[in-house]
Amino acid sequence: MDTKNIQYEMLEFTRRFENRFYDTVDLDDFKDKEVEYIYDTLQKNLRPIPFGDYLKRYICRQSGIAENHETVDIKDYQEIISETFRENRTPASFDETKAKIGALAKNWLTQDSVNRQTVFLLGFGLNMSADDVSEFLVKALKERDFNFKNPIEIIYWYCFKNNFNFAKMQKLKEAFEILPPSKDSSIFDEKTGIIRDMFQDVSGDAELLAHLANFKIDERRTSYSVTSRRWFDDLYSKTKEIIAGYYNKDEEEKLEMQIQEYMDETRDSPRLTDLDKRNRTDKMRKERKIWTASEMDEGIVEKILCGGTPIDESGNLLKISESSLSRHFGNKRLRRQHLGDIIANKTTIERFDLITLNFFIFSQDEKYSGDTNNQRRFNDFIESTNKILNDCSMGELYMANPYECFLLMCIVSDDPFPNYTEIIEKSFDE
Repeated sequence: MDTKNIQYEMLEFTRRFENRFYDTVDLDDFKDKEVEYIYDTLQKNLRPIPFGDYLKRYICRQSGIAENHETVDIKDYQEIISETFRENRTPASFDETKAKIGALAKNWLTQDSVNRQTVFLLGFGLNMSADDVSEFLVKALKERDFNFKNPIEIIYWYCFKNNFNFAKMQKLKEAFEILPPSKDSSIFDEKTGIIRDMFQDVSGDAELLAHLANFKIDERRTSYSVTSRRWFDDLYSKTKEIIAGYYNKDEEEKLEMQIQEYMDETRDSPRLTDLDKRNRTDKMRKERKIWTASEMDEGIVEKILCGGTPIDESGNLLKISESSLSRHFGNKRLRRQHLGDIIANKTTIERFDLITLNFFIFSQDEKYSGDTNNQRRFNDFIESTNKILNDCSMGELYMANPYECFLLMCIVSDDPFPNYTEIIEKSFDE
């Protein structure tokens, strides 16, 4: 029996979350109690999956432990990790450390999350394939796949792809470090997909280092993704246009009220003719404030997208830790500071930034109005979002992530965005 194909029901995260999803949205009275059911499912059935569970699942599959992972003693996992690291001649850390691999293994097995370097170290220690490491990066860490704008991560990927060990990786890193600086930094402005494709057919170490030489420049360049930025700019622009539409609709409603009040006040006026009144109302319409997308700053966008989050006396959003769903949503809010940092290229664009913006855009698309179009909106949203995420090397929508499952439950409901904001608001009231 191929141990890689052993299935463990308790460890099949995606299937479990999909069952919870359909158990909720297929309820006969779901349309009558959308907010209540979605919130209840989040609270009771969609706990965030800690990194340690992903690691345990991987070990179970690789070693053929035919037991429920919860019944396996953590010491057994520690022993397997320690022994496998020794077999693969992998140290306990990329840097010098006095910590024992057994103690570190216990931390990895019990932590909610770890950093990228830990995943790469585990990749060498447990002899993972490039696909295995990708799955840990995207699904366990909820981060982007291998960053092909980062020469060191390219070296890691090359080693995993070719089943090279830790020592080989170290030699390649040393070879890269002594390469002479390049005067051409244009590779940093290329789309990540183009660079990724360039490395797919690398036939050996010499060709690898020849390509990596393009990254060796004197100036310090941020390895941000051109593709992610292009998608963010497009989605953010559409979001601001929609929000500007909100403001203009409010202005129109306010204007019509003012015009009605004027007409009521002047109905019996002997001094004003109908032409006078029409000229006055025409002038009022011409003077109406017209909001543009460029006027929708990060603060306004935060106000709309985080509309369900209460604000404190200083006008700031309450800390997410005060929400009963804080573990589900974590740092996924599009706060004005985060948006400003993205715009200024001070921080990287995360998958949740793109997913949330696309969710908002789909939730406002009037072509999906009417409950008969809910399924079509759901399908189109998944297709559109997966295209964006794949283009950015971020992996497709992952229902085993509570936040993404939450958005999918909202997008298939009758009122996606109102439900989204109401559930968030409810989480601060519990």
